[in-house]
Order: sequence, then structure tokens, then C-alpha cells
Amino acid sequence: MSARTVGRTPFPTALSAARRVRELEALADGGELDLLVIGGGITGVGIALDAASRGLRTVLVERHDLAHGTSRFSSKLVHGGLRYLASGQVGIARESAVERHILLTRTAPHLTRALAQVVPLHEPGHVARGAYVGLGYELGNGLRRTVGTPGALLPGPGAIGREATLRLAPAVRADGLRGGVRGWDGQLIDDARLVVAVARTAAGYGASVLTRVEATAVSGGEATLRDLVTGSVLRVRARAVVSATGVWAGELDPDVRLRPSRGTHLVVATARLGGSDVSLTVPIPGSSSRFVFTLPSLHGRTYIGLTDVPAEGPVPDVAQATGSEIDQLLGTVNTVLAHPLGRDDVLTTFAGLRPLLAGADDDETSDLSRRHAILESRDGVLSVVGGKLTTYRRMAEDAVDEVIRRDPGFPSRPSPTRTIPLVGAWPRHRLGEITAAPRLVRRYGAEAPYAAALPDGAGAARGVTAQELEWGVRVEGALGVADLLDRRTRLGLVDSDREESTDAAAAAFARAGVVPIDG
Repeated sequence: MSARTVGRTPFPTALSAARRVRELEALADGGELDLLVIGGGITGVGIALDAASRGLRTVLVERHDLAHGTSRFSSKLVHGGLRYLASGQVGIARESAVERHILLTRTAPHLTRALAQVVPLHEPGHVARGAYVGLGYELGNGLRRTVGTPGALLPGPGAIGREATLRLAPAVRADGLRGGVRGWDGQLIDDARLVVAVARTAAGYGASVLTRVEATAVSGGEATLRDLVTGSVLRVRARAVVSATGVWAGELDPDVRLRPSRGTHLVVATARLGGSDVSLTVPIPGSSSRFVFTLPSLHGRTYIGLTDVPAEGPVPDVAQATGSEIDQLLGTVNTVLAHPLGRDDVLTTFAGLRPLLAGADDDETSDLSRRHAILESRDGVLSVVGGKLTTYRRMAEDAVDEVIRRDPGFPSRPSPTRTIPLVGAWPRHRLGEITAAPRLVRRYGAEAPYAAALPDGAGAARGVTAQELEWGVRVEGALGVADLLDRRTRLGLVDSDREESTDAAAAAFARAGVVPIDG
């Protein structure tokens, strides 16, 4: 079996423990790289794909697993830039709309969808609130039209009546409800799956994607790498080194000045919100431009987010929600619910850290720009900081443009990534033609039949099959049980799901003939 079957890449796309060993051995044999990328989040894998697709010999190293940090803890929204438009950041708003269009229509139709956002309007003040929200959605819809996203995919916004609001969002309080406003945005099926898809596509263009490899010393022309599985150390030479380590960028370049912001989400049962498949959008009291969203997700769960608060102190590997953030999110969403959520409804929480560029000392993190920047250290390492998940492709393009600009020996080729489909991509209107269960098509696209064809075995929680687990080992580069549960399937979010699934995950490694690093 080969994951190259449905791909359109020059090389196989499957990531595996065996491929990792081969590529580490090849790296140890010497020879100068064109580009070393440090960091396996969405920015790093995007840079690896962009560089490899332009013909650069590219290696990416990540000290943990793909999407281990911030990239798996987003709201899973593919933003069209409305919030940035409201704050006067017209350039980044349009950039967001462009990149949303590319994801929805070209590179990842199978991993994205249109998501309705419903703002319920309760009296008093419903008329003014509805007019304000409606105007904002209309501005966003104007952006949608200017970048060419069809209305059939992202419909225009509009007012909806009381009954329609309750039908779409059954948990909303009926008392005092006068109707609602419905807008539309893009949503990712799973942000970690996007990272893995980009990484595998990069591998399909010749990049080496090496997890559990730490860069212990770095300059603009070389790096010392340590294999965290075997402990072996090797030195590599590279014409360019790019750090895509997000909030950890200061570990490689102490001159990088960031103001990390923590975005926290709650996880509740979707049934607790009436089984709604829309995003209930609730204004934060006292703010005219910030909202709390409910975000329907995998496994019968809904996320509620998000906060935007400074993350002070040392940067942890995995951020944690605070009690005050949990209370803030519950307090906001409860303003519109018939039966308020309590702490006992919260199955778990997750939080990500955004690598925001520092502004004035008294700036709130919510006011800092999401624009990205490329900074050069005194040793010549380029750091890509700022930005957001939706614009990862543009960030990667700008980073590789900068690498090429600084070295006249590199061929000056434009980025082709606007039109490169990620592994599994299939035209949206033809996704129904794929002969596999719809839930598999949503996760694997055109590769779903190949994943489903693997031998059967013990399944995991929430209906995740043995085939999905084994695919994660054979094709998606999972090296340990935690990789499968926390990032390939997201079953690790809720403790009970993790406990129910651990044996099935270990069995998947056994069927694939791979010894898990944590098993």
C-alpha cells in the first residue's frame, strides 16, 4: 500500500518510522542542505512545502510531534478577516479572505467546510445589536466577493426569525428572543490534520520531515541536531536556517521580542447544546467587537472559545487554562442559553499560545496585530513570528521568498503553493463520489478508501476505527500512542476517551510492526 496512490506529488507522501530512520541516515552522510526548518507546526510545515515545491533541498526538524504546540489548539476556524477589518487592518483582512478562499476551494476542500455563525438577538437592544452585527457581516461578505469565493459555498449573511434561530441553535433561551443574524465563515475539520496533510505533501515534494529531532545549537549556516529517540547527535550544514518555533522563538534567538497571548477553549458535549451544528456567536459583555463562539467539532464535542489574555512567565510546552478564563467563557455563553452550562459540563479545556509581535508595553494582546514578520538573528537565523493559522501559506511563501532573496545562488522561482492540493484533496462537489464512510471522507478525503481498506482490529472510543489508528502509524508519522490519540485522532482531549482508546492505539502499532516510543 502506498499513500502515493491518490497524490500528485513527485515522491511518496507517507510518513513512517522507517522513512524517518532512512532520512536521518541520509542526513548524517553529509552534504549541504538548501534549507533547514525548525518547528513542526503549521508555519514550519508550510515553509517546508513551499521550499521543497520550489526545488530546494529541505529538511524540517521538530523536537516533539507534528502540531504538538499551538497549531492543534486553535478554534479550527478559517477566518475571512472580519475582525481585522473592524479594527482597520484592511491588508491582513483581505489576506485572510484570500487564504480562506484557497483552502476552501483549492488546497483542502476535504478538510474545510462552511460554518454558519448565529448571533441570537434578545430584547432589549436587539435592533441596534442586530444592525451592528449585520453591518459587520456585510463587510465580511464584501471581502468574500472581492476574492472570488462563490456564494454557493459561503452564502451571504442575513437576518433570521425567532423560529429559525431556535431551530439552528436549540439551546438558546426563548424568553425575549426576537430573532438572530446569520453569517458564514470557514471551519477546519481538525487543525492537527491540516498540519499533517501539509507535512505529508511537503514530503511528497522531497522534503525530509523529522519529528523527535531537536536543534540544540543553530547558526545561519549550520546546526547541531539530536535524535531524541536514539540520542545520536549529528551536525548539518545549510545555506539557510528558518525558525518556525512560534512562542518558543526566543530559545533560538534571544533578540526576538514577543507578547504571547493565551487562547483558551472549553470542551462540552454537543448534545448539551441541543446537537447544534452551527457556531453560536455571543458578544462579550462590554465589547462591541469581541465574541465567544461555540464550535461543533469531532466526536460529539463542541468547543467554546476563546480568550485572548497575556501569557506571562516561562513558555510551557503545553499551556493550561485558568479558572478565571473558564468562568469568563461560561459566563458569556450563558447569557444566551436557556439552561446555563456549569463547571460540571466542561469535559476538559485546552489552550494555545499565539506568538504575537510585541507592541507598546501597555498594549492589550487582543489589540496587537496578527501580521507576521520575518526577523534575522545576529547569527543569520531567520525567525517567522506573528501571523495566524489561516494565513500559514502566505507566511511560508514570504519566508521562502526572503531565503531566496538573501542567497543569489538560489533559483528565483515563484511559489506554486496556491495551486498545490494537499494529500487527500478532492473537488468539493465530487467528495460524495468517494466510496467510503462520510466521516472518513471528512478526515481523509480521496485517501479514505485506502485507509478503510486496512485490516480490521480493535476500535477506539467515539467510533474511531482500527484502520484509522493504523493509518496514523503507517502513513501519518505517528511514533507513539500519544501521537495517535492527541494529534491524529484527538481522542486524547478527554480523559475517558484516552483511557478507552489506549489499548487499541497500542494494537495499531503492533499490526504495523512498529514499537511505539512511549509504549
